[in-house]
Amino acid sequence: MRKVITYGTYDLLHYGHIRLLQRAKALGDYLIVGVTADSFDQARGKLNVEQSLMERIEGVRATGIADEIIVEEYEGQKIDDIRRLGVDVFTVGSDWRGKFDYLKEYCEVVYLDRTKGVSSTELRSESHSLRLGLVGESSILNKVERESHFVNGMQISGVCAANSTRLTKSLKQMAMPMERLDELAEGSDALYIISKPRFHYQHVRLALSKGCHVMCESPIAIRPAELQELRALAQQKGCLLVDGLKTAFSMAYFRLVLLAKSGIIGQIVSVDSTCTSMADFETMDDGDVKSLWNSINAWGPTGLLPIFQLLGTDYSRKLIATRLLDGVPDFDTFTKISFFYPHAVASMKVGQGVKSEGELIVSGTKGYIYVPAPWWKTDYFEIRYENPADNRRYFYQLDGEGIRFELVSFMKAIQTGQPMNYVDEAMSAAIVSVISDFYERKDTILL
Repeated sequence: MRKVITYGTYDLLHYGHIRLLQRAKALGDYLIVGVTADSFDQARGKLNVEQSLMERIEGVRATGIADEIIVEEYEGQKIDDIRRLGVDVFTVGSDWRGKFDYLKEYCEVVYLDRTKGVSSTELRSESHSLRLGLVGESSILNKVERESHFVNGMQISGVCAANSTRLTKSLKQMAMPMERLDELAEGSDALYIISKPRFHYQHVRLALSKGCHVMCESPIAIRPAELQELRALAQQKGCLLVDGLKTAFSMAYFRLVLLAKSGIIGQIVSVDSTCTSMADFETMDDGDVKSLWNSINAWGPTGLLPIFQLLGTDYSRKLIATRLLDGVPDFDTFTKISFFYPHAVASMKVGQGVKSEGELIVSGTKGYIYVPAPWWKTDYFEIRYENPADNRRYFYQLDGEGIRFELVSFMKAIQTGQPMNYVDEAMSAAIVSVISDFYERKDTILL
């Protein structure tokens, strides 16, 4: 019996897929089809897959062409499958010509011409599009614009900025003053907002009133009452309002959270996160900090992310210790917050004017997870135990610092009407509550 194997995503299964499977089957007597797992697709940068793994498997099975269906989950699996299953022929579309020649050592390799005029990418692009407007002055907007090109159907509709000096040449050409924000909102389906936190409420409210979906860089507001009002307005208008927090969408961080919750290090008893940067603070002109986010806003949501995701938001009490810049009451150069839970503790350190090792440590009753600096955009972490021989290292590709997957999730949530944000409303509210307590000096001591 001559065995043939082929692989693919098989998203939005169409005639081109079916024709390719038929021709693959004709190369032998028994066809094995490998369907790529969601996590493997993301790790290799394939985005906007519309259907779940099970839906895609069922689509392939329904054709009646495949004799056996397997799941492709890791790099290098093709060699393992060919050896394990006794495969005689490997085949794939001609757009991959030459890519898999290395498999000729193990079996025959055949590249098949694809059916012209149809593809899953074209189907997605034709059926869905999203005009995304950008709001703010942060250089992060440059990354958002760059990563948007990887998201099928997404296009940047314009930029509103109080100051465009930090934007790329292409964004500067699109820039409009903040006074024209209503104009940008009217010409957009959604807005990504990263203006100064004190303006978030104002800008988000305007966007929602115009019927725009909003992704706002966390925190969405700096007062709980403001956040509640914005949530109610979003519901009234039928719009999505989500936190922009790219670390939550980083593959390595996402897998870390899943492993920690699985009990791999036992019961979690401590989470310690540190996020600091001196880059913006040291390059201020004339010591003017008004153009900068303070530490609690710039780094607080990121530092709080693993604490609230792993231990929850129902802490018993907290203590904020902060160092303020002389003459600037609300600009903290450094803040440490200690949280106390019934069975665990946590600490967060953030700083725009103080430098520390930006690592994340999650301690458990069996072992601990260590993420080196800068943990918020890592592609690697370790699980460590008492016996070093049991230690494990995990590596994941970091595409766009999480921004790419953040945009994909936002767009898919808009298209499907289903929430897909990794920062839920309870966590969003908890972040705003902590930041509000900082401004109100609640549970706070000054250093």
